[in-house]
Amino acid sequence: MLIMSHRTLIIEDHSKLLFIGDSITDAGRAQPAGEGLFGAHGTGYVNVVAGLLGTVYHEKKIRVVNQGLSGNTVLDLKARWDRDVIDHHPDWLVVMIGINDVWRQMDLPLMTEQQVNLAVYEQTLDELVSQTKPNLKGLVLMSPFYIEPLQQDEMRFKMDGYGLAVKRVAEKHQAIFVDTQAAFNKVLKTWYPAALAWDRVHPNQVGISVIAKAFLDAVGFDWNGS
Repeated sequence: MLIMSHRTLIIEDHSKLLFIGDSITDAGRAQPAGEGLFGAHGTGYVNVVAGLLGTVYHEKKIRVVNQGLSGNTVLDLKARWDRDVIDHHPDWLVVMIGINDVWRQMDLPLMTEQQVNLAVYEQTLDELVSQTKPNLKGLVLMSPFYIEPLQQDEMRFKMDGYGLAVKRVAEKHQAIFVDTQAAFNKVLKTWYPAALAWDRVHPNQVGISVIAKAFLDAVGFDWNGS
């Protein structure tokens, strides 16, 4: 007989759960704050997370806010951090950033002002976490990803390095680390990259579900609820 173990969602009742990042988080969310009616959470993984938390853990009344912004790097997050994070007073914060930090090195190689090297990326993320974590109940740092199974691919290789930087910051500050690249790697055993994201970056419904599941697994989501 199969015995199903029960997991416990670690996000507390009535928490404000704020997501911040780039276009993968943004996904067409409402402005200036992504919460409310009429698709305010956008069409990405944040919307999947909000829907599942509101359905399975409806009694917890977790408030989800999407503050992703397309095209952002970690330096863009720093510029709007007070307005889009601190001023919202979140209980839980989820950060996923880094794709554009790497991508601009690949598609705009001569425009160095658009690029964020690894050292600056890690230092800036560490500064933002140091500033914010003391006022949070929980912090989740999610690695950037590239939907490409070949690790020797130049952009995938660089992205893995930025993912390791996120892991180092998470370990330093005892935050929850979500390895989204590892989550995609499992699916890429049977899916061709273009079937998940035409550009290997902006995922379709399957791709956003991969990200949502990785996050929900990390915070103890259980289909049976609490």
